[in-house]
Amino acid sequence: MELRQLRYFVTVAEELHFGRAADRLHIVQPAVSQQVRKLERELGVELFDRSPRTVRLTAAGRLFLPEARAVLAAEARARDVVASLNRTVLRLGTSDGLGEHLDRVLDRLSFEVELVSAATQARLDRVRAGELDATFVRGVGASPGLRLIPLWQDQLTIALPVNHPLADAPSVDLADLADMPLRLAERGRNTPLHDLVVTACRAAGFDPVFGPPFTTMQDTLASIGRSDTWTVLYESHARRLPTPRVAFRRTTTPIRMTTLLAVSESSPPKYLDELLRACDHDS
Repeated sequence: MELRQLRYFVTVAEELHFGRAADRLHIVQPAVSQQVRKLERELGVELFDRSPRTVRLTAAGRLFLPEARAVLAAEARARDVVASLNRTVLRLGTSDGLGEHLDRVLDRLSFEVELVSAATQARLDRVRAGELDATFVRGVGASPGLRLIPLWQDQLTIALPVNHPLADAPSVDLADLADMPLRLAERGRNTPLHDLVVTACRAAGFDPVFGPPFTTMQDTLASIGRSDTWTVLYESHARRLPTPRVAFRRTTTPIRMTTLLAVSESSPPKYLDELLRACDHDS
């Protein structure tokens, strides 16, 4: 008994017509008839009642049909299991605000990618444990057992009410924001970004006045649109946001943060080179 004989039998049983079954199988009708006859001889029963005009399953054929389908389903499952062993799936941790960078990377990769969102330390721990192949991170100086590869510089942009006088200029001097409350996530939620912005403000000659903390992107920008407050976003993300009541402006003195790729130092992913090329990294 051959799998192709079972496949031909099931197809004829579904079509109840040898010609239509042959069309579905993309072979000639005599080949279908020949293989079904061979199967019947091996089983010692007739599976179809044949007449010049009709084809019907016999009682034996009706009993055999679900068993034949079960065998073909088992074959398909076995093939899927083996195929899954050869399929490349990159388990990639993501950072907030990647915006256009992430789209560019995904468009250039030739294999499947599973994106994982979690806190920075949790993602680093999962790379270390082999549960993630790599993760994007920012503001990390070192992490035991991991290699941190610099990828690109993210420019920060100012978000302020569109009707604010500063929104009319192509760029904003941070010193001009000294009297406006700044909305940032609490330091414990994003220490690197918080410290970077505070340091930039102090370099501009002032300590920022903090307003309500940054909560969700949607709620924070909605509040900024109707209040005299400001915040910062990664420019690659801000370009993707349709916010008619908020203006995004660069700072006259650029504020930048480096995005890095964290991978295991001892067992980096086998497709690391392709991932780095997708990130425009010169390796």
